[in-house]
Amino acid sequence: MTATLATASYVGATILFILSLGGLSNPESSRRGNLYGMIGMTIAVLATVSGPQVTSAGYAWIIGAMVLGGSIGLYASRVVRMTQMPELVALMHSLVGLAAMLVGFANYIDPAASAEFSGAAKSIHEMEIYIGILIGAVTFTGSVIAFGKLSGKIGGKTLLLPGRHWMNLAGLLIVIWFGREFLHAESIDAGMMPLIVMTVIALLFGIHMVMAIGGADMPVVISMLNSYSGWAAAATGFMLSNDLLIVVGALVGSSGAILSYIMCRAMNRNFISVIAGGFGSEGGAPAPAGGVQPAGEVNPILAAETAELLRESKNVIIVPGYGMAVAQAQHTVYEITKVLREKGVNVRFGIHPVAGRMPGHMNVLLAEAKVPYDIVLEMDELNEDFPNTDVAMIIGANDIVNPAAEEDPSSPIAGMPVLQVWKAKTSIVMKRSMATGYAGVDNPLFYKENNRMLFGDAKKMLDEVLVALKSA
Repeated sequence: MTATLATASYVGATILFILSLGGLSNPESSRRGNLYGMIGMTIAVLATVSGPQVTSAGYAWIIGAMVLGGSIGLYASRVVRMTQMPELVALMHSLVGLAAMLVGFANYIDPAASAEFSGAAKSIHEMEIYIGILIGAVTFTGSVIAFGKLSGKIGGKTLLLPGRHWMNLAGLLIVIWFGREFLHAESIDAGMMPLIVMTVIALLFGIHMVMAIGGADMPVVISMLNSYSGWAAAATGFMLSNDLLIVVGALVGSSGAILSYIMCRAMNRNFISVIAGGFGSEGGAPAPAGGVQPAGEVNPILAAETAELLRESKNVIIVPGYGMAVAQAQHTVYEITKVLREKGVNVRFGIHPVAGRMPGHMNVLLAEAKVPYDIVLEMDELNEDFPNTDVAMIIGANDIVNPAAEEDPSSPIAGMPVLQVWKAKTSIVMKRSMATGYAGVDNPLFYKENNRMLFGDAKKMLDEVLVALKSA
């Protein structure tokens, strides 16, 4: 393939990637968006492999790598459960960071790559390598720690070292100093030491950064690492002089940054405070001292009584959370929804931007269960409707329906926008126990007079509710 044809293919792939992002912005067009992305990536890979920069001697390695990677991806897509998607996404981000690191080192020690540049162009190229490895290293270890936290292999408790901000500042100054040494190195051997020192510091910073971020901020961390992986890919594109990789990396990096900003707004947080850490503790921990402690009695309810309340309702709003994902109860939820709609009940779903463990987690689960897109609404579209709602049913959610965010100024989640389920005539919370949510903050909703607690495994309880609904 000639260079001109490869460039034309890259332009076509770029257009398809942009159309893919546009399609993924809406659930109804997400399938089409995925298709555009798949076609665009196929064109990009074929254009790169058959382009002028790849010699025939490298085809065996490329095909072998594609077969191996494709097999792993196919296996993962078949065995990974929907509840494991957040940690899988974090793991994939780590691979992008690792690839950027390896490409950077390989590009630096390759004499043929270095011989192409001289003077100012050589300095710019070396700066691209330095920054690319820096971003890749932070992305790699940060994503590995995020994977550990999301999978439960590492506790969700924040690690706040004394003087951590000064440590980060010192690390940044050292990175800048060794960057100067790297650019002024007269040989590859002389430049390797500053490059390795910077890499070690960047790896440690990635670990420290995510370890300092609490469980409640993990959805933002996922989108943030998605942005980092995009910039790492863009940096790799600069190192390899690959225009498409630069464009695609910039698309992923900027879209991830925008998503992080949107999610921070949804949590009434700013990006710097998320990076600084400290919000959220170990899931299920006691509520932190200092806030207004909930008071009152808990009113339990049975599955049969829940079914009766739902049957007599005109308007029902279901709020799914991570507990629904863990119990894999989304299909039973859809069956209940179908039965209620057949009885003339207006059923809708309220989705908080940070429900679950990653952006869009609940939307994906409900789409998998074939819940109609038009009844799945965002928080801002539903909050005003709760006073006119007969039953608000909360399935495994906690922090996103916590009235302390609005009623207790001293609460760690004060000011965070939440779904106002307590304004419904009756709210029913489905939980295994009275444990706090991922943010480690107790929930006064459980003690309100119009709230009922349906204790037990979400899947088992919903099955009982479904049986009671069908038997009536």
